[in-house]
Amino acid sequence: MASRDERNIFQRLREVGEEQVNRLLEELLSSPRFTDVIGKTVQQAMATKGRVDRNMQTILSLLNLPSRADYKKLATKIEALQGSLVNLNIKLDRVLAGQRPKPPRRPRPANSKPAHPEPAQG
Repeated sequence: MASRDERNIFQRLREVGEEQVNRLLEELLSSPRFTDVIGKTVQQAMATKGRVDRNMQTILSLLNLPSRADYKKLATKIEALQGSLVNLNIKLDRVLAGQRPKPPRRPRPANSKPAHPEPAQG
């Protein structure tokens, strides 16, 4: 029974804690000063990320290693080449289909009359 009481106590503490955290968040989000600070922090983080990305690009180029942008350019070119190959294959199939020899004539059945009858002996 002690474990059940302990769970109830922890549940109550959690509920009280959630209520207090929710109140605190509401107060913070309603404060213009807090939202300004958060906005500036996010802007600074994005600017820092941009600088890090540019620095990584420089380092990769100095080491002669491809970057993510290089991979994207290559992928785009490969997709264009694949499309060209598909079109070329379609055109080649059409050309080959036009050059196919006509099927040979069927031989006449054995019981049909010959074109030149043999003269009768008599």
